[in-house]
Amino acid sequence: MSTNTSKTPLTLLGLGAMGAALGRAWLAAGHPLTVWNRTASRAEALVSEGAVLAASAAEAVAANRLVVVCLLDDASVEKTLSEVDLRGKDVVNLVTSTPARARARAAWAERRGARYLDGGIMAVPPMIGVPAAGPYVFYSGSRSLFDEHRSALAAPADARYVGEDAGHAAVHDVALLSAMYGMFAGLTHAYALVRGEDIAPTELAPLLTTWLGAMAGAVTTTAQRLESGDYTTGVVSNLGMQAAGRATLLGTAEEQGVSAELLAPFFRLMEQRLQEGSAEEDLTGLVDLLRR
Repeated sequence: MSTNTSKTPLTLLGLGAMGAALGRAWLAAGHPLTVWNRTASRAEALVSEGAVLAASAAEAVAANRLVVVCLLDDASVEKTLSEVDLRGKDVVNLVTSTPARARARAAWAERRGARYLDGGIMAVPPMIGVPAAGPYVFYSGSRSLFDEHRSALAAPADARYVGEDAGHAAVHDVALLSAMYGMFAGLTHAYALVRGEDIAPTELAPLLTTWLGAMAGAVTTTAQRLESGDYTTGVVSNLGMQAAGRATLLGTAEEQGVSAELLAPFFRLMEQRLQEGSAEEDLTGLVDLLRR
């Protein structure tokens, strides 16, 4: 462990899997660290590496100006900090939340005399402190807080500031996670289709990897179309053609004894857009349907 005392000291509240990983990364980077956890025994490993264990959340917060919160949920934050003096503190909340809750928590912190940043962690615990794994955290809220503490915040994972609106980190976080779960839904359906065939999942896996990689260009194309408002120029696979093909996909699922519940809602949106829009569009117009 580095002992560079010029590094920003900080307090970490919450030592679950993610909190512990963050704590180890800060200690490894040489940041003096005060920790608190409701179950104190979870701090033993970090204390053995140089962290200071506080007897209470209030004591932990009092120890340092920079306070990082990595508790279970927003209710835990409220319960833990409701009676704690936050005047003059820089509170960084890494609890996964909704945009509205993040904005409310920012206002709550500001009323109590603290600067506030909300964070959305785009990593799992084993990625923390491992730059090659590509971990990063979205931050939104106080720009002055972010600028002052950017080096410390970036020690466990890359720090990406996405705006002064405290809800923007949560929006970015959930947008990326939602896209991930959409991909997982497709993978689930694909593997279910071949499950009863003489096709090994490991044979299908590289084909899926290559195919999904080839389709990744739609991410940028959709963004460009949304900004331009032009959903038809340069379209290769138009809405009319894709809507016509849904019968084959749904029919195959029925033949294979696979529920279509993961695909059917998307196809219903395609049909609705076909009725209201143009068959020459791509799928970008479905975004507008979801906004209603």
